[in-house]
Amino acid sequence: MQLTTLLALATAAVSPALAATVPSTVGAAIVNNKCGFPVTLWSVGSTVSAPVALKASSGSYSEKFVKDPVTGGKALKITTTSDGLYTGAPELIFAYSLDGDNIWYDLSSVFGDALKGHKVRVEGKGTGSCGAIEWAQGTQPAGSQTKVCGSKGDVVLTLCA
Repeated sequence: MQLTTLLALATAAVSPALAATVPSTVGAAIVNNKCGFPVTLWSVGSTVSAPVALKASSGSYSEKFVKDPVTGGKALKITTTSDGLYTGAPELIFAYSLDGDNIWYDLSSVFGDALKGHKVRVEGKGTGSCGAIEWAQGTQPAGSQTKVCGSKGDVVLTLCA
């Protein structure tokens, strides 16, 4: 049998299995900056995106949910400085993991509290339980913050909500 025929047969056998685990349409991870100051965002998985500046009061970022081939998930890292990812500045981390028809998401912080004194809220807009995560004072409470929602809807993080 020719190599192209073997590849075609293998692809035909694998494609239905992949289609069952990855939904045909997915929502997006969205960050809306309503703070009176700009923030900088990086999308981090197996690679790190270029920094994205979100302007004060109306900056927005959106990316379709993806399953990172190495890490499995993505982390949207947000700092109040333009070089914060590389200087150890406090980071707010909005992480997600696409798992077929579900999107798992959480909120955490490292190196301090990037948005201390400012309410932050993450809310799923899809089907399923779609719990919200809210930090009234911008600081991480104790305990797990992980939520799950249907992957066809968006998950929105609002800064200074």
